[in-house]
Formats: sequence, structure tokens, C-alpha cells
Amino acid sequence: MIRAPKICGGSHIRAGLSGYVAEMGSAFLCASLGIVPTVRHSDYIGAWLAVLREDSRAIFRAARAASLAADWLLEKHRAARQGVGGEGAPDPAIAATTMDGRAA
Repeated sequence: MIRAPKICGGSHIRAGLSGYVAEMGSAFLCASLGIVPTVRHSDYIGAWLAVLREDSRAIFRAARAASLAADWLLEKHRAARQGVGGEGAPDPAIAATTMDGRAA
């Protein structure tokens, strides 16, 4: 089991939004890695609109948490591609930026 950082712990994101954060993070990762998803991210995310209408800032907190999770996973991906002995090279497109556009 991977020990991922507790990204949403202590935040204002309700437990009910954890699926939304996961789905948004999945969409970010698919886009970053050039994966064409077979699921319908936009439909799934659209289903959360009723929940998000209660709190106009919730989407920003969820997007931030999803971005942090995606960045963490992309860093693990970069490290795995480099390998223990330095084998392989990270994908330049992934290595260049993080999900929120910051230089890696």
C-alpha cells in the first residue's frame, strides 16, 4: 500500500467531496500523462454540482487538493521512470511542470 500524504486532512472539504477530489485528480493525471480516459469525467464531475452549490468555494478547495494529489503521484511516476540506478528518463512534459503550472 502506498503511503500518500494526507492532503485533505483538517481541511474544509467534507468527506462527501472526497470522491469529487479523486475524480478531478484522475482527470488531471489522465491529461498530464496523455491518457485518453474511458470513463466520463465531465459527467461524473457534473453530478457534484448540487453539492458544490452549497459552498461556492468548495470547488477551489477540491481542485487544490486534487492538484496536490496529482502532483504527488506524478513525482512518484517521475522517480519510478528514473529507476534506482538512474535508468530511463522522466517524460519531459511531465517533468517540466506541476498540475498548477509551477516549474517542477
